[in-house]
Amino acid sequence: MWVGDEYVVRLTNGQFRDAYRHEAAVVNLLAGTEVPHARHIAHGDGPDGWWYVSERLPGRTLYAAWPAADSHTRQSMIESLGFALRALHRVRVPADLLPPWLADALAGKPWPAFHPPVVSAALQQVEAARRLPGHDSRLLADVADWIQERLALFGADEPVLVHGDVHGSNVIVDRGRVSGLIDFAEALAQPADAELDTILRWCAKSREYPPTPDEQGLDETTLSEVPGWLHGAYPELFEREQLRDRLNFYDMYGELVLYGHHPLPDVRKAAQDRIARLLSGHNHLDGLVW
Repeated sequence: MWVGDEYVVRLTNGQFRDAYRHEAAVVNLLAGTEVPHARHIAHGDGPDGWWYVSERLPGRTLYAAWPAADSHTRQSMIESLGFALRALHRVRVPADLLPPWLADALAGKPWPAFHPPVVSAALQQVEAARRLPGHDSRLLADVADWIQERLALFGADEPVLVHGDVHGSNVIVDRGRVSGLIDFAEALAQPADAELDTILRWCAKSREYPPTPDEQGLDETTLSEVPGWLHGAYPELFEREQLRDRLNFYDMYGELVLYGHHPLPDVRKAAQDRIARLLSGHNHLDGLVW
């Protein structure tokens, strides 16, 4: 990525098929809405890969601004994020909107990333895990039953435009307010509270969300009030019946994808252990208050 005075240029090797074309299409839907975002200038492909040019937003990432901000400024930034997400979830999109690379993964091709959740594909992930050599068949049978019991929670949902990867590095803030959401390469149509899956995971496990692999993620203890502030600004996001069960479902989906598709055995084993813990009713949400 190159950041200039007026423009930002990003380059990718094409691992995420049509990610920039998808992002451009989503961002262009935001024109004329109240969603703060970086205007799309151009995108295409060349000898070095796919490229995307956008305007540069004022400010810096929420990740960079957070440590030095006082409590009042932090609350203001999170409340502004809530207003931005409410506006985003009101943007009309096709109910089947998916990033092309994610559609490929769901169709059986390699997984270049492991989020966001897709409710309708949850049982499919159980079957993918069952194709693993040495899989835990009893555990997966329990997971399949667990998912079947909870699918009805989503029967009346209207899919909305979900960013799919909201955390400190994908939010730009300026003077205590959000000046834009960035990186819509994972945007898709899902229930609005699917957005909470990444946000609350970031709050609980923020050290796992560094802006680059050689940097440190934020200290989780500094994010303890974020869910409550977000709830105050965007209460509708938290008003679904059985919200904790729904959030657990999104978490189960994510862990199943890791268990069934991640190339590293240690990561798959850790996901298996978290799946077992989730079946017992516990996960990273236990310590969060909203």
